[in-house]
Amino acid sequence: MSTDPSLPEGRRKFRATEIHDKLQMVTPKYRNIGDLRKPITKDTENMIAEIKDCSSFLQWALPKMKMRWRGFRKVKRQVCKRLLLRMQELHIHNHQSYREFLDKHPQEWEKLEKLTHISISRFFRDYKSWEMLGKKLLPSLAANAARHKRDLNCWSAGCASGEEPYSLALLWNHKLASEFPGLTMHILATDADEHLLQRAWQSCYPESNVKHVPKEWFQKSFQQQEKDIFCLDKNICQKVDFKKQDIRKEMPEGPFDLVFCKNLVGMYFVHDQAVEIFNKISIRMQPAGILMLGNHEPFPEREVDSIYVFNRGLNIYQKKG
Repeated sequence: MSTDPSLPEGRRKFRATEIHDKLQMVTPKYRNIGDLRKPITKDTENMIAEIKDCSSFLQWALPKMKMRWRGFRKVKRQVCKRLLLRMQELHIHNHQSYREFLDKHPQEWEKLEKLTHISISRFFRDYKSWEMLGKKLLPSLAANAARHKRDLNCWSAGCASGEEPYSLALLWNHKLASEFPGLTMHILATDADEHLLQRAWQSCYPESNVKHVPKEWFQKSFQQQEKDIFCLDKNICQKVDFKKQDIRKEMPEGPFDLVFCKNLVGMYFVHDQAVEIFNKISIRMQPAGILMLGNHEPFPEREVDSIYVFNRGLNIYQKKG
């Protein structure tokens, strides 16, 4: 591919990288920027056009489902692949025709919504947040629960395939349980996707998903099943209860000392719906309970005045009281 000599050098490099990122979405063929020096074939042009069409379609469709396009920009590859497969199932050849299909078949919107579920997850994701949780927050929450002679209740909302609630179970089992003898921790994990919950129940993961588990904990709590598959010890798994729930429609009663709601409500839902959900979450939190969000996830502080910022850099919030 020849670069445009009319562009500054920095802009030419950015353009090449931009096209490279788009190509990575649809084919494993292009693995380094040097490949982009080759002439663009007709197939490649079609691939780039497909990505552009998918992005335009999502910008039109997501708001109709009360979701934010901005939250999907970095993960659109996952959604676009699923959408392409769905269109192939329906023998639909372009996104405009799929839009027309949605107009004629309103029930298809439910299937489209399921295609937007994002399943990027791993153990101890946002590791600095977990360090803060293990060293300061969870001991404080546990001490408060013990002082009031009640259980420590935790909720992982949008738990995907279980890495987050299982990380919490590992942290409690290997680091804090011995410090609070007699205190019981309950972990409830919810997600709207039945397929992801099935993976959580199976509790077996590729090496890339478990690479941030502390070495000693990993050796004690995981067993290798296949070359690249590691399964969590059943004693740890039993500490987590999974339940199918769509947070937009229903929530557990609580009250919870600790709530994980990472990369879900603030990231993917429109502002008004996010405000409504966060206020409902607040009602289900103990006074001084902790809410943990994704590192770059927006939170409507002005509209949810019962919760304040505990740590801005780690995007951790605390309920008043």
